[in-house]
Amino acid sequence: MSHAAAQREFVRQQQLLRTLWRRGHDAALALWLRESAARAEQGIAAYRGNASAIAERALAAAFPTVQQMLGEESFAQLARVFWHRQPPASGDLARYGDRLADWIAADAQLASEPYLADVARVDWAVHAIEQAADVPAAPAGLSLLAELDPSRLVLRLRPALTLVESRWPVVTIWQAHRGSDADHFAPVRQAFAGGVAETALISREGWRATVGRLDDATRLFMRALHDGAHLARALDEAGAAFDFNAWLHDAVRQQWLAAVQAVADTPSGGA
Repeated sequence: MSHAAAQREFVRQQQLLRTLWRRGHDAALALWLRESAARAEQGIAAYRGNASAIAERALAAAFPTVQQMLGEESFAQLARVFWHRQPPASGDLARYGDRLADWIAADAQLASEPYLADVARVDWAVHAIEQAADVPAAPAGLSLLAELDPSRLVLRLRPALTLVESRWPVVTIWQAHRGSDADHFAPVRQAFAGGVAETALISREGWRATVGRLDDATRLFMRALHDGAHLARALDEAGAAFDFNAWLHDAVRQQWLAAVQAVADTPSGGA
């Protein structure tokens, strides 16, 4: 294929994608498709319907809790609107949905459910970490903890490990939608009545994601690590109530920790 022909094909494909994402310009696209406007419109409608259905299924797989909270019909409507306003940026639909939580937070029609965006963030973090590469069972550099001052160490958390800090009881909500008790939403009602705010830690054991609740000291410590602080600063952020030895035991056992590194070995030189 000549360079000119390749360019024409590229433009044709881009025009097709733009038309699929946004209604209009079907007649103009017919020239590129070498079809009549009527036949092109029929084909585009079929493409749109199929692509929209695929996008809905992809979002439902990534956001099962949000789907349960809204109901299948309402979630399908949300997915269709999101698909038109925020179409996939690539053909990998496993990555589609990374902006849905922010979109939900900004949607005035969903303002009556202000916790929904944070629940979506938990859902997406679960989806993302289950798609992420595995990490070695034993973190690299653990011996450095006994050799160097904490101000000269950084603790690298595993990729895709996520903290969702919320003013809502997001962990309680997420877990309730997986409960089997007769009244598994009772803890949610109690948490709302008490004005409970929760921070979710989304990690992974084996190939399955886990969603746990962090106390304030652990939240401050792990947020500091996530932001690149050296160990001494992270300990200062956590405060005297934080038990580092207990945290390290859990971090190794549950594979939160990817590596311990000397500050001099890091590109930024530590925080």
